[in-house]
Amino acid sequence: MKNHEKKVELLAPAGSEEAFYGAIHGGADAVYLAGDRFGARAYAENFDTETLLKCIHYGHILGRKLYLTVNTLLKEEEMKGLYDYLAPFYEAELDAVIVQDLGVFRFIREHFPDWKIHVSTQMTICSGYGGRLLKEMGACRIVPARELSLEELVAMKRQADIEIETFIHGAMCYSYSGQCLFSSILGGRSGNRGRCAQPCRLGYSAVAGSAKCGECFPLSLKDLCAIEHIPQLIEAGIDSFKIEGRMKKPEYAAGVTAVYRHYIDMYYELRKTMGMEEAAKAYHIRKEDWNILNSLYIRSEIQDGYYFRHNGKEMVTMKSPSYSGCDEGLLMDIRKKYIESKTRLPIDITAVMQPGRPAQITLHLEGIRADVTGGMVELAQKQPVTEDNIRKQLGKLGDSVFCVGKMDISAGENIFYPLSQLNELRRRAVAILERQRLNSYGYGSGRKGRNWEITRQQVAGNLRSGSEAEEAWALLVSTKQQLEAVWVWLAQNEDKTASRKIRIYVEGDMLAAQDSGLVASLCQKLSVSYPLYIALPYIIREYDREYLRNLYDQVSKKEIFHGFLARSMDGIGFLRSIQEPYRLDAGIYIWNMAARQEMDSGAEGFCIPYELKASEQRELLRMPGLPCEKLVYSRIPMMITANCILRTMGQCKKGRNDIPYALLRDKLHMEFPVRINCLHCMNIIYNSIPFSLYSEIPKWKEYVDLRMDFTLESPEEVKGLLDLFLGDISMGKKEKAATKGHEKRGVQ
Repeated sequence: MKNHEKKVELLAPAGSEEAFYGAIHGGADAVYLAGDRFGARAYAENFDTETLLKCIHYGHILGRKLYLTVNTLLKEEEMKGLYDYLAPFYEAELDAVIVQDLGVFRFIREHFPDWKIHVSTQMTICSGYGGRLLKEMGACRIVPARELSLEELVAMKRQADIEIETFIHGAMCYSYSGQCLFSSILGGRSGNRGRCAQPCRLGYSAVAGSAKCGECFPLSLKDLCAIEHIPQLIEAGIDSFKIEGRMKKPEYAAGVTAVYRHYIDMYYELRKTMGMEEAAKAYHIRKEDWNILNSLYIRSEIQDGYYFRHNGKEMVTMKSPSYSGCDEGLLMDIRKKYIESKTRLPIDITAVMQPGRPAQITLHLEGIRADVTGGMVELAQKQPVTEDNIRKQLGKLGDSVFCVGKMDISAGENIFYPLSQLNELRRRAVAILERQRLNSYGYGSGRKGRNWEITRQQVAGNLRSGSEAEEAWALLVSTKQQLEAVWVWLAQNEDKTASRKIRIYVEGDMLAAQDSGLVASLCQKLSVSYPLYIALPYIIREYDREYLRNLYDQVSKKEIFHGFLARSMDGIGFLRSIQEPYRLDAGIYIWNMAARQEMDSGAEGFCIPYELKASEQRELLRMPGLPCEKLVYSRIPMMITANCILRTMGQCKKGRNDIPYALLRDKLHMEFPVRINCLHCMNIIYNSIPFSLYSEIPKWKEYVDLRMDFTLESPEEVKGLLDLFLGDISMGKKEKAATKGHEKRGVQ
């Protein structure tokens, strides 16, 4: 770690106009907020266009930055309104846009080329692979997954050479952001659309092996408070400290920002006077400031996040996820100090009003000046203009951000000058001063977007034709037993598969297991007839580099695999670095044609996400492009988590896989299987019942590749499902209880 001259940015949330002013007056260097569309906090008050433009101007005059959250996934139909929504903010020179959707990313890069793009934490960037990829795509800043350690963040910044923005305070999600479908699947309120119903804050009982836990809150993390680690985070080279909380009250935004502002400035001052090591030792948090942070909308207790730990029971609320009350006296003090009045910049005003000479007004502010000249000052014929008249008119600064500092009036006796013209001179001078002030911060370019019309080629009917119209299937297997069951079934049913193209995805972890030799042998047999792909982990972190190298070494030596299945932007970044072919899993969200086009240059195909309904999926396929597959059977992964149910229950096995699964049971007695992945130290929480579109297959088989994912199924269940889906579909076999997910209802 080394001393950095550039100071860290303090980035505060604003879910309302009052919260914006509170954050600015509390000392935020930048504020992130949403307009009335496309923001990941749909239930915040948010900003209409007129109010947001006013806030942009106010913030820029004070030298503060504003970032617009466009961090939800957009359906194809919604993309049509994106340009008109964004154009006013682009022209007002709002500083950057925070983006999750790959299509929005592409759209902004093409239509608003001078806009800085920040990658949302919803994109789940966990390593330098993803950071470097996003930089190459046009991003200038990454908001990485909150689960990363400080060491990993330093490595990401070094490898990707990109700005890093991390959360330092506020609520914490149990799932990796962008990898949670819990609220979406259970109730149709998607976290990827800013409408999360927070089922993670509900009570669950848990079972893992012989261990049982009565109803508690194992998915509810305590709130983050990293103020004691400010010195380490600054010295690590983090570019921006982000406070969570656009859903919270203005007093929260103002009060928390003010406390962090004080301690960031204090550390820099200590470092200047005594050096880095001594400054870190001298840095401490006053008890009264701890009390303030603990009194502003904290969920039960606070903890310091993942910076110096991977997971742990001490991070989980367990007993109660509810917010504690706030000190009303504290709220009133914060409101009075930071919210009820706006900042005013004192300007010095000089006026020269001498008869026979043009009227002159000069405004001074921190090294900049504005000079304006008016008409001739005349001798008064009747009622002269007095110095008091002039002072009164020049002091009417109204809604501007300025107030009067010193005023120097040089006025002759018995002069006349129309007060309306004096008011006009003042308005002109203020406008010039504002413009020069904005120019001093780099604003005032007068940029315009590129609103060209994108012509769509409408394609009716089957996207495939001729020999390509052959029915195609993809099968994913997660265990050696499932792989063996698939091999046996395919060998016994060659008559049913002869007219079908079939590819097989093999979980990469199987090739890292102790019985990987048996897995490789089965793969060798299957590769004679079917293309095989290795499925990468859902999450790839810095400590997975050796795993990836070993996996690639095995693949390159055996020469039996066609490519990989990428499940994250980090996975794509890794695969592009080794120039291996790959396909995209459903967690690489392709919700619109622009996203499909963005991924078209590198991938062989993509998988339709779980949250689009059938009509929206068809809209996505109306143009030729990146080949598509559609899941028709799986267990939906509801959460991918760094925290571990097993460890929370005190049963951590430290790499041993003798308890591969746990169960979460809700109040309705629905059971959610939890796969304990000790190799990557993560959990996958699956839906309580399978996802099945068996009855929908005839509607889709001519248009897309059909896919089945086997996760928890026994070998017998795998064979039965293959009989049902790939056998004679007219047999009319009945399935077990299943869900069709969003096939008909979609998400809000």
